[in-house]
Amino acid sequence: MKKMKHVKKAAAVFLAALMVVSGTACSKSETGGESGGDTTAQSGESAQSGSGTHLNFSCYNYSNSMDPVTNVNSSWCFLRYGVGECLFKFDEEVQVEYALCDSYETEDYTTWVLHIRDGVKFSNGNDVTPTVVKESLERVYAAEADGSGNSTPSQYVTFSGIEADDEAGTVTLVCDSQTVNLPGILAYPWYAIVDTSVIDEEVIGTGPYAVSAIAENSTIDLVRNENYWDGEVPYDSITIYLTEDSSTKAMALQSGDVELVENITTASDLEALEADPTYYVSTTAGVRLGNSYFNYNGVLGNEALRQAIQYAIDDTTMCDVTVGGMYTAGCSVLPSSLSYGYDELTDTYAYDLDKAVAVLDKAGIVDSDGDGYRELDGEKINLNYVAYSSRNLDEFAQAVAITLESIGIGCTVTVQDYDTALANQSAGNFDLISSNATTVPTGDPVGFLGNFYSGNSQDYGYYSNEEYDALYEQLLNTTDEEEQLSLIIDLQQVLIDDAATLVHGYYNSTFASRADAVSGADIVPMDYYWITTKIKPAE
Repeated sequence: MKKMKHVKKAAAVFLAALMVVSGTACSKSETGGESGGDTTAQSGESAQSGSGTHLNFSCYNYSNSMDPVTNVNSSWCFLRYGVGECLFKFDEEVQVEYALCDSYETEDYTTWVLHIRDGVKFSNGNDVTPTVVKESLERVYAAEADGSGNSTPSQYVTFSGIEADDEAGTVTLVCDSQTVNLPGILAYPWYAIVDTSVIDEEVIGTGPYAVSAIAENSTIDLVRNENYWDGEVPYDSITIYLTEDSSTKAMALQSGDVELVENITTASDLEALEADPTYYVSTTAGVRLGNSYFNYNGVLGNEALRQAIQYAIDDTTMCDVTVGGMYTAGCSVLPSSLSYGYDELTDTYAYDLDKAVAVLDKAGIVDSDGDGYRELDGEKINLNYVAYSSRNLDEFAQAVAITLESIGIGCTVTVQDYDTALANQSAGNFDLISSNATTVPTGDPVGFLGNFYSGNSQDYGYYSNEEYDALYEQLLNTTDEEEQLSLIIDLQQVLIDDAATLVHGYYNSTFASRADAVSGADIVPMDYYWITTKIKPAE
């Protein structure tokens, strides 16, 4: 038996919303989302009623769904809200630990026999069996295949077979190719386990909390999962306030309307909280990339135009001034905080506005009619820039647009909610689209680098580069750590040289809490986990 390989690597507005949603119960028909089986209210009292320990938590609304098949953010919400779990999980050091699986065997990293933890139940009391695990995994792949979901589990691993043995308590997974990091992959939220017997009505998981009511775009009420397998659940109930504006979250914390918030992205608000001992602010080193993808099926398929954009953008000023130090500037898709050879890379397109203009002029991308905008192939350039407001991405987009306008490149920024932006990304309805994502989603960067592999890049702007593809395929097929590192460095440099994506910088995630009300509210690098049993009432 192989042992587990650890993989290292405005308050008034808020109060008005509170008044609107208090005492409101949503029927199942009110909580629908983009695909079948979205989260709906479970039986039980509203979290606002009764007595007992209660937590008010404010966060950005990343998705109106908690179904892992809907899209990447819905799967994250399933885990982040403490409703769902995977077969494996990551600890604070980004090492893989057992979760719903408690042991496994593999001889060749292709066939894996996973033992499903005995006695685990879903929050509705149904047993977690190998058959249900098999059906849950198959469901997310089926939704990808038939287009009913936007999650793409095949990006990380595909299986030629999944078999369940309820008597032995095992699930056997046969990978299509050698997959050394399968436990890390199965810790990714796409692979979270749902109760397939009720999935057409509601999304049920095994986490410490269960959904009791939802007011779409406003609140989510949670109650204690009385069937939870992994220790005591600290709170009887939790109300999640879905809050778009960062300053509103900060004011709600300061007024005492909530006790915990995620990601205060206004620098002055964060500084005020950090300076006041009333609040505890937890910050984790950045493993997240803030970037904007280019759509290669449009005008940004033009290499000179992409190069000029790279030269034109002053990422250091944007990170230090525009977003008040919330990001650290960099040139690569992998953050400088990770051990993947950042110092060995060359910034091919370091900020130089004069060079940007020269590249455009040399390529004949000029303003021929004197209207102030350059043309490409006879058409005035007006880039469709899609952004969403989470983690300062809208501020980056606006700053980029202003700079590009200054050198004659038209650019229109549209700020959308995340689900709409993601749908437009999947449909290719953009020239640039903002993104903030963890670069080590499965404990290493292989999966993230796959966003630029031509076999996967249709959802990220249709990037295609033969050299990159060849290097990436080598990476997929090697188990030697030194060779892996060398290939990862080479892949980063290809993306830089090809002006493949507009890198802004590397984000630091934060939690802020009222120190007299909450303990254990520490943000972790793998921010799939927000509401956990470690967060408790302060003693």
